[in-house]
Amino acid sequence: MKTIYMKDLTNYFNQEIEISGFVDKIRDLQFVQFIIVRDSTGKTQITIEKNETNQVMNDMVSHLTKESTIVAKGVIYERPNVKLRGMEFIPSMLEITSVSEEQLPIDILDYTNATEKELRLDNRFLDLRTERNYLIFKAQTLCEMAMREYWLENNFIEIHSPKILGTASESGAEVFKMDYFGRTVYLAQSPQFYKQMAMAAGFNNVFEIAPVFRAEKSHTAYHATEFTSVDCEISWIKSHHDVMDMEEAFCKRMLLKLKTDISEEYKRIYNKEFNLNDVAFPRISFAECKQIIQEKYHYTGEKAFDIDRREEELIGMYAKKTFNCDFVFVTEYPFAARPFYHMLDESGLTKSFDLLYCGVEITTGAQREHRLDILKKQATEKGLPLESLEFYFNFFKYGVPPHGGLGFGLTRFLMKLFDTESIREVTLLYRGPNRVNP
Repeated sequence: MKTIYMKDLTNYFNQEIEISGFVDKIRDLQFVQFIIVRDSTGKTQITIEKNETNQVMNDMVSHLTKESTIVAKGVIYERPNVKLRGMEFIPSMLEITSVSEEQLPIDILDYTNATEKELRLDNRFLDLRTERNYLIFKAQTLCEMAMREYWLENNFIEIHSPKILGTASESGAEVFKMDYFGRTVYLAQSPQFYKQMAMAAGFNNVFEIAPVFRAEKSHTAYHATEFTSVDCEISWIKSHHDVMDMEEAFCKRMLLKLKTDISEEYKRIYNKEFNLNDVAFPRISFAECKQIIQEKYHYTGEKAFDIDRREEELIGMYAKKTFNCDFVFVTEYPFAARPFYHMLDESGLTKSFDLLYCGVEITTGAQREHRLDILKKQATEKGLPLESLEFYFNFFKYGVPPHGGLGFGLTRFLMKLFDTESIREVTLLYRGPNRVNP
């Protein structure tokens, strides 16, 4: 007999079916026993009268512990007087498939307990059993699905670039080194060079959703040593604004997917609604951004050539108040704040951008420099040894179209979407300077 998901039970009233799941609650009363059982899609109540016919099941339930797993066969009935979903399951057979220890290492439901945060990460498999956490990863799935749908409709192909590199990527800083059959190799910080190789290969438009690695001893709420990066690159662009147009389109597609599929759960569990409107994402130049923050909020950032966390928050507040938009592009950063492969405009500023969502940077993107002589010149200005980049420069020797792209931080987006304190809470298994387990 096929097991029926909890979310589908209303389709099977008065039918004999099989359900399975974790034991959420148990009430063992004088004349009746109640078990609340849950799977990833919902919960339902199992009701067992205490009598001779049910003696075997009654004995099983009297020794049952919460978080054990069970399978039950029986009939699902519509019961308007039952508080949980107006239904109850009357079993004819009950099987305990695994028994949980009675004392759990964490209180699954008390997710606000600050003293348990590290302990919850140690026991992440238990921490993830709540519907709050399940919804986060359901949203992550829908986000990736929406982006893929958009890209496939617009002539993109998916690539899988290598994560073991013979040469340190980009600047060579903050990379993990490892032994590879007697030689030193590096874990990829991003698929940047290989996305550009795909442009040189004539692939036109590509995307990749994959892990990247950053060897930075950062203990902030926004950083991890391993995280999932969403990357894409497009050919034949006129400027970085074409890349921003593309990102705005897939972000709106993503929010529409979330609103369509999980708005009720989002409202019920988090008491939030998706802010979905047709407002164009505002685009504010770096220089204008600095001016707005200084004049309106009387704050001067830590760096003249970049934007710090407080500035991100303030320009996010400004975008929300002025444009009623949770997103804002900050454009044309100074070359000092950007990698050597970002194209420069006539004034010497980069044709680049960051996308901020609710006051947190979730994307860096740009038009790339595709002219080899200029590319080498900019690498030299950054103090990079050209010989270490020879494999990369080789991509540009035989014709490559004007192109640009971005890297999208999915965990940062989810962090703000669900108002969590850290990306740890929206990462399946977090990796940081002091955490490599479980």
